[in-house]
Amino acid sequence: MCRSACVGLRAKGNNATADFLGMLHMTTTALPPPPTAPDAPAFLTPALDNWRGAIAAALVLSVIAIAALPAAAAFWTVGALVALVAATFVVNAFRRHYYGGLLVAPAIAMLFVMNIFPLLWSLGLSFFAYQSNRQTMKFVGLHNYIQALTSDIKAPENWANLQTTAVFVVCTVAAQMLVGFLLALLFAKQFPLRRYLLILVLTPMMLSVVAVGVFYTYYYDPTFGLVSQVVNRMCGCQYVLMSNRAGAIGGIVFADAWMWSPFVMLLVLAGLVSVPKYLYEAASIDRVSSWRSFWTITFPYIRGLLMLALLFRTIEAFKLADLVILLTKGGNGTMTISYHVLRIAQEQNKTSEGAALSYLLLFVVIVLTNLYLYVANRRSQEA
Repeated sequence: MCRSACVGLRAKGNNATADFLGMLHMTTTALPPPPTAPDAPAFLTPALDNWRGAIAAALVLSVIAIAALPAAAAFWTVGALVALVAATFVVNAFRRHYYGGLLVAPAIAMLFVMNIFPLLWSLGLSFFAYQSNRQTMKFVGLHNYIQALTSDIKAPENWANLQTTAVFVVCTVAAQMLVGFLLALLFAKQFPLRRYLLILVLTPMMLSVVAVGVFYTYYYDPTFGLVSQVVNRMCGCQYVLMSNRAGAIGGIVFADAWMWSPFVMLLVLAGLVSVPKYLYEAASIDRVSSWRSFWTITFPYIRGLLMLALLFRTIEAFKLADLVILLTKGGNGTMTISYHVLRIAQEQNKTSEGAALSYLLLFVVIVLTNLYLYVANRRSQEA
């Protein structure tokens, strides 16, 4: 009797499962198929979602507007064409159900307005003879680039400023890497008041460049500056640090290293605290020397972060201009290429020449960055 009851319950369970599967099949078959995205319009088809045709038309009309219209009218015309292209992208995404793209569209639009559009606009200006105080434009092609590289007047000055920039890059990056690395080794250990000293060391990185420049202007002052007072007490004479090229470069390098060494320290410190403790314990049991323990355990963990810090600080060092302006105004052989571009574009109102020179500098930075990444990837593959 129990066996027959179990068989009956099993039969009822199988029937219920079959009914449930049947209902599920009917429900799924009754659902309508997902909507298919419409085909993209042809390149020459006039449609609101034809973004390819809109880009081509915007490029052609932008060139015509820049060549034929005044600067202000050309700017607003190109802006309107860019807005038209953005509208075609939005309509195309809506019709093809790319709702994810619509969600990030405001962020992309903000990125384009704040970064990409000014970059493209300045690139276009580099091919014209344009001065901001005259509001007239004339297409000159590669003339600005040729003048910057081969002119008997402009080329020597540009090369001299680029060499000065290279000196600043080597000195500032080397000082920041060395000081930041030593600070990271110090703060990787636990000692009293470590937290408060770490906050104090990180303070320069949080200050504005103007505040740092004004601080070091008083710091190097020949009358009541700290450096002059110390030298005066030692040898009894007034000392002017910024009176020669070596002192001026050293003062700027010291100020920049004081401000940005904590950045390197943070990156290296993140790698140091991630090293497992048991590796050091195993090394101490095997009586491995501190030097070998550093090269075989510590350095592999911080090598990538050191290279990242080197890349970031090298790129930033090529843009060094603010401290030069605040401390020396470019005097005593401290004129960097970034400050030179700033003076050409703003003080002399030669906007197109400044744009061309800035893109030559951008090309140099891109080449050096790609060379650095190539060497880094090759070493990582060999390792």
